[in-house]
Amino acid sequence: MSQNITDISCLKPNPDKKLLIDTDYGKFARFPVRTHLVVKGDDLKEIMDKYVRPYLQPGDSIFLSEKMVAISQGRAFPISEIKPSWLARFLVRFVYKSPYGIGLGSPYTMELALRDIGVPLILFGAFCAAITKPFGIRGVFYRVVGNRARAIDGPGEYVIPPYNKYAKLAPLKPNKVAKELSEYLGCDVVIVDANDLGVEILGKSRRDIELRMVRQIFKDNPLCQSAEQTPIAIVRKMPDDAVEPVFDDKPAAGDFGASVPQT
Repeated sequence: MSQNITDISCLKPNPDKKLLIDTDYGKFARFPVRTHLVVKGDDLKEIMDKYVRPYLQPGDSIFLSEKMVAISQGRAFPISEIKPSWLARFLVRFVYKSPYGIGLGSPYTMELALRDIGVPLILFGAFCAAITKPFGIRGVFYRVVGNRARAIDGPGEYVIPPYNKYAKLAPLKPNKVAKELSEYLGCDVVIVDANDLGVEILGKSRRDIELRMVRQIFKDNPLCQSAEQTPIAIVRKMPDDAVEPVFDDKPAAGDFGASVPQT
């Protein structure tokens, strides 16, 4: 059933974020969708049915956090179960430590990269980065190794428990996941890795979805990365004269808090 913007007004923006954003492609609303704490084995289609489908309108798109997809696939691991090799401990010394995420700046995440991507490609990427660094060229490693390495992330105080003590790999077959969810929901689906440094698109349901548009829509990282627990955004094209709404203090839809899975 079609619904209008007032029907989803409970999906308010995260703190210090805007609902609306202007892009070269027009104005868009990004409605953050709060879910339960996603764990290994969760069915993404069931999550869509419970938290997303009631609000969908024709023309909407769904942007998913790659972390949610990876976790549901069992691609996140407690650091207590990861034993970094000597090579991982050696290579991590040369990784740029970003304030916006661990990336490969931890022996645990570097070890996962070596296992998942392979030692030869990681070493080749490190070599290329080393010889270009004196010229002030950054990001060479990830351009060589690819987005699978860029999406690897590790433990951090800002991460919601229990994943503050986990390291995770990139999701498997993100284009396939996006296409299957798109066919199930009847709308475009994009899987993104967004932080305050930028936006990477790991998967999309159609080849002709414009990457530049996705990056502009998500350039301010509206889902955030901490305790917001909003791994999904419903993205809706808005009239050019739409204005930022004023939200009351009622809780966001599906506000379950930072629940930890029972063992």
